[in-house]
Amino acid sequence: MFRAYGIRAVTMDMLSSRLGISKRTLYEVFRDKDELLRGVMEWMSEMQKELMDKIMNDSENIIEAIFKMLRIMSDHYKEMSPAFKMDMKRFYSNIPEKDDLSRELPHHRQNSEILKRGIREGVFRDDIDIEITNRCLTEFSKLSQESDSASPDTVMDEDVMRNIFINYMRGISTPKGLELINYHAGRGDEGRK
Repeated sequence: MFRAYGIRAVTMDMLSSRLGISKRTLYEVFRDKDELLRGVMEWMSEMQKELMDKIMNDSENIIEAIFKMLRIMSDHYKEMSPAFKMDMKRFYSNIPEKDDLSRELPHHRQNSEILKRGIREGVFRDDIDIEITNRCLTEFSKLSQESDSASPDTVMDEDVMRNIFINYMRGISTPKGLELINYHAGRGDEGRK
């Protein structure tokens, strides 16, 4: 409901009705809507981590895994209402930097693992600084969340972000990595099947 209508539009009454429980029961578990949203975000973060782990385990190489993740994130992003995107920007801007939820977002969590695997597989250069590269990838992710999603002519849309990310990957890749990136980038919608 949050994703479809936006966080501010969804009330505790709507949630309890949709869940088939009383509002009182909902308030016995969560102090307020902010606490409920925080619980939902922590749960979603854990589900996303499990999905990313599965993708990484099931993929032949890290480049294939990255393209699968990009497609899933793109599809997920398309399903979000503009109101939800705006509300989430406000929600995350109110989380202190030292807060566990801020540190544990999936795109923060797995970038180092992705980079290390890419180096082991010989698709990313072994002379890259993992910490700096990780920070750059994190900032790319943040950029997509900070765009004005309420505007129909959003500059930082998913295609722009995908192209920035792919070109950044090309910059840290070996010739073997470049071959794999070109193969997966060239598959386009066929890669979704």
